[in-house]
Amino acid sequence: MKAKKSLRRNKIRFRIRRKLKGTPERPRLAVYRSNKDIYAQIIDDANGTTLVAASSREKGFKKGKGKKVEVSTKVGKQLAEKAIGAGITSVVFDRGGYLYHGRVKALADGAREGGLKF
Repeated sequence: MKAKKSLRRNKIRFRIRRKLKGTPERPRLAVYRSNKDIYAQIIDDANGTTLVAASSREKGFKKGKGKKVEVSTKVGKQLAEKAIGAGITSVVFDRGGYLYHGRVKALADGAREGGLKF
C-alpha cells in the first residue's frame, strides 16, 4: 500500500513542479510533511539554492508540545520571519503533492500571517 501511496504523491508532485518555477524575484516555498514533523524551504530554482528554511525539528520546538497543526502554523510564521529578514516578500507555494488541507494549509496560513504573499 505504501508504495502506491508514495507513487501517487510523486506523480502529483511532478505535475505541480512542471508548472511552478522559483525565480530570484519570486522563489518557491516547498513543503515536506513527515508523520511527526513538517519542513519548509524557500528555493531559488534558477540558481538551485535554498534561501531560507524552517522546520519543526529546530530548537524552538519541543516534541509533544501542541498539536501538529499548531506546530505547522508556528513553522510558517518562523519561515516568514526569516524570509522577510532575507528580503523575500513574495513566493510561489509548492504543496509538494500533499492536499492543501490540515498541516500544509496551517503552514501556508502561518506564512501569510507572518507577512509573505503568495
